[in-house]
Amino acid sequence: MIRSIGVDEAINISDAVMVDVRSEDEYQEASIPGAVNVPLLNNEERARVGTQYKQVNHNSARRLGLEIVSPKLAEMVKAIDTLVSPGKKVVLFCWRGGTRSQFVAYMLDQMGFEVFRIEGGYKSYRRYVNAYFNSDLPHKAVVIHGLTGVGKTLVLKKLIEEGMPGLDLEGLAVHRGSVFGKVGLPPSPTQKTFEGLVFQELKKAEQKGIFIVECESRRLGRLLVPSPVLNSMKKGSRILVHAPLAVRVKRSVEEYFSGKTDVIPELLMATAALVKYLGHGKVEMLKGYITGGQVDKAVEFLLTNYYDPLYKYPDKPDSGYDLSVDTTDLDLAVNKICNFVRGLTEYNVPVNGGIPNGNRECSEKCEIGKGDIPGSCGGEHQDTP
Repeated sequence: MIRSIGVDEAINISDAVMVDVRSEDEYQEASIPGAVNVPLLNNEERARVGTQYKQVNHNSARRLGLEIVSPKLAEMVKAIDTLVSPGKKVVLFCWRGGTRSQFVAYMLDQMGFEVFRIEGGYKSYRRYVNAYFNSDLPHKAVVIHGLTGVGKTLVLKKLIEEGMPGLDLEGLAVHRGSVFGKVGLPPSPTQKTFEGLVFQELKKAEQKGIFIVECESRRLGRLLVPSPVLNSMKKGSRILVHAPLAVRVKRSVEEYFSGKTDVIPELLMATAALVKYLGHGKVEMLKGYITGGQVDKAVEFLLTNYYDPLYKYPDKPDSGYDLSVDTTDLDLAVNKICNFVRGLTEYNVPVNGGIPNGNRECSEKCEIGKGDIPGSCGGEHQDTP
């Protein structure tokens, strides 16, 4: 039997394989995170059917579609069968919950699969995500602040490994922020895909009542962080992480260089973009360091002469934050942060579980519109292209 279900039920089925039956291009533009693409019509075939619909009529287009897919049905069933282990369900969707998903659902049902079909297709999923980001987040943010190179992302990743509810925006965006953000990294996702990934992680964190996030600017490359996430950052608990300059230089070198000579052209291009902030002379000096194998000198100069004055974070414990942690020893730092988070009243309280305003009663130390610095808590990276 085929069951039509809403988005809320679909994303909460844990023992299911989600299958996107749209074309490859549609899937690449954006899909539900975790969905596998098994297209009923590929890009070229979909274009042919669309042309038939426009130039002739609906019935003619349906007949053409049937002619195209009929020889492929056995292979399509086989492809889905390899994805579905015994006892698992199949959740199907197309663009609007129309003919494509209906056809595949009927076919799989006849073959004995337990089939669910998302009402309204991917379009209804996008409406669901948009609605989620059109209101305040229901959980509290715990925000990690600190100068470049202190290990904010390393700390966040280790916290997630420890089972803490974390939102790694840079990881999801495939962008580290600022002008060097894309060096050595693969392409970033589309805006829709990014929003879907952020939504997925936030939904996971709702059972914990909080989410831990690194303070970010509004933009990560060409991607925009959803406004409610930024608003939560500005209202959340604030953790300052700091480390000696030597540690910061070492970590930055490992992150951006680490013997990867193939990234040198990218580094030089990114460095050139700083000419309006540093001047031609200093930029040429930095390029010389990079091409001459003195990357540690380039990094130290950028930290002390560019990034530190830009972000203006303290380099030692500061009472303006809820917690200050030295990250020289990452494991020790993570342990201290875990203990702090576990002590929060919102921790381990599922959202809407009795906390007024959905767990949003929190610190106002960084009010919206106040205290912003370039490149932090919703500000703009002034060096982002």
